[in-house]
Amino acid sequence: MPPLSVDQIRQAYLDFFQEQGHAVIPSASLIPENDPTTLFTGSGMQPMLPYLLGEQHPLGKRIADSQKSFRSVDIEEVGDNRHTTFFEMLGNWSLGEYFKAEQIPWMFAFLTERLKLDPQRLYVTVFRGKDAIPRDDESAQVWKEQFARVGIDAKAIDEAEMHGMKDGRIFYYNEKKNWWSRAGEPAKMPVGEPGGPDSEMFWDFGAERGLHEISAWKDQPCHVNCDCGRFLEIGNNVFMEYIKTHSGFEQLKQRNVDFGGGLERMAAAVNDDPDVFMIDVFTPLRTELERLSGKTYGKNPEETRAFRVILDHLRAATFLIADGAPPSNKDQGYFTRRLVRRAIFFADRLALQTSDLCSFSADLIIKTYAKAYPDLVAKKETILSALSAEELQFRNTLIKGEKELKEYLSAKDTMDGAKVFYFYETYGFPRELTEEVALKLGKQVTDPSSFDTAKEKHQEGSRTGGLGKFKGGLADHSAETTKLHTATHLLNAALHRVLGQHIAQKGSNITAERLRFDFNHAEKMTPEQIAETEKLVNEAIAADLPVSFHLTTVDGAKDEGAIGVFDERYGEQVKVYVIGDGGAKVAGSGKMGDGPVFSKEICGGPHIARTGMIGNFKIQKEESSSAGVRRIKAIVSGGPAEIEVAKEVK
Repeated sequence: MPPLSVDQIRQAYLDFFQEQGHAVIPSASLIPENDPTTLFTGSGMQPMLPYLLGEQHPLGKRIADSQKSFRSVDIEEVGDNRHTTFFEMLGNWSLGEYFKAEQIPWMFAFLTERLKLDPQRLYVTVFRGKDAIPRDDESAQVWKEQFARVGIDAKAIDEAEMHGMKDGRIFYYNEKKNWWSRAGEPAKMPVGEPGGPDSEMFWDFGAERGLHEISAWKDQPCHVNCDCGRFLEIGNNVFMEYIKTHSGFEQLKQRNVDFGGGLERMAAAVNDDPDVFMIDVFTPLRTELERLSGKTYGKNPEETRAFRVILDHLRAATFLIADGAPPSNKDQGYFTRRLVRRAIFFADRLALQTSDLCSFSADLIIKTYAKAYPDLVAKKETILSALSAEELQFRNTLIKGEKELKEYLSAKDTMDGAKVFYFYETYGFPRELTEEVALKLGKQVTDPSSFDTAKEKHQEGSRTGGLGKFKGGLADHSAETTKLHTATHLLNAALHRVLGQHIAQKGSNITAERLRFDFNHAEKMTPEQIAETEKLVNEAIAADLPVSFHLTTVDGAKDEGAIGVFDERYGEQVKVYVIGDGGAKVAGSGKMGDGPVFSKEICGGPHIARTGMIGNFKIQKEESSSAGVRRIKAIVSGGPAEIEVAKEVK
């Protein structure tokens, strides 16, 4: 029988955890809502953070999903057999309920019974312990019991990175390998960041698949966390039970399980092929690229790298555009543009016989993912149009940029890495393109490290790169951020009254210092409209209106007149936050701002208990964000330092 497909593995995972009492929720968008710490959803836990910190999830304490994820920091890494920028993260969560004794047996059963992976080729790691955080002997013991069930004596050893595997099955590693938080190891975590020890699972492709005989690893000890290519991490149980404080670490209010497993990596393990680009979701486009180029994937290393870049980048761009990030010069669209332009560059290296690479590739990708992500089909025209326009624009830019590059090099013997970055940033030239042109002209690129320095400086200045500063922002649930979050709801409602019922939120970004709110509107707001909007928000604040939430279905929220983006992101139940007298008992109050309810909106929270806690609201700027989308930046001042959080009304 052929190996399980990606669709089958995804469904098997969701079915398995639904059988264990988990509510299955749809993937959140790649463009995070109300999270100024990062441009993209880069992990499965990111949309779940409020609930890991104690916020009540509408669907209970057991949740499972397959979360779309994008990591821009991996763009330059794509080209080997396992790095991708876009991936799906299978996830299950215990929000203060079950823990290690349940999670580890479930994962062992899923991998060995549902996916039929040979337990003899599974290896696991656990946390060695650090300072006040104890060694995770509990996880090691539970794993040992699972392996014993199938007749394997799983020996636990330490320091495999120094002495090799020594016939071990369970390995202790330090906080750089077996601790998980968004910021990395404990020393790098800011105050307020949650984290905990983790236990990772690895698939062994076999010693013959490693590179020890022909590479830099020849004289190094082989172990599961080395980079020789033999082992592949396919899942990670994070036991999130700590939060960073000014004095060190404290226990979270609830102990959580946060499992993340790369769907594509699991498929590679099921295939027993370490090349992730050989899994079935890449096959239609990979085959077509071979036909159009007349070249064979896997035959020539440089050509294979080009195939992989095209496969990864155009898949990622397709999903990013579908989630609202078309190619542009700023924010998320900047990375979509980079992906598309790198794909075109590498397609030219393969001499592909096509004038419309991006749209025909996206068409195949959409067909491949149509069952799992029907929204791609619904947005097909938008996706293909955006990609075609970007490809045409870049090919015109190539002509202009190459002309300037050649003019620059004509008067120089060398060019440094910083100048290479200039062409990268200005024209979207991949680093390889500039170096290639220089080489053809007999010029030398010097000081390549200055490229990285210039790139890092640009990222820091523009807050791009998806690296995540993890300071302020909705993620920390600080008082100021919670005030601004509630003020955003007031602003949304006020815009409905001032500009009309067509207004819909297109994005928001909230820090402890300010809010940023994007909405659809064809024209620039007049000074009078801005003043009226600000006045309405401040009147709602002065009225000290109560804020509460209740749970309902998506259809129930629609019937109540709540506003929100009613798409596939919601599960069976949602939270509706109500600002105004009557709370959850007031339903069907008509247009926003009418009657006793000032605002009624689907949202995950948190919010303050009364609007009077916000202080004074001030719009600082109203500007264009993109075609047909306006952006408001606003601040609040005053209000109490201590706040109460809105509570549920049943």
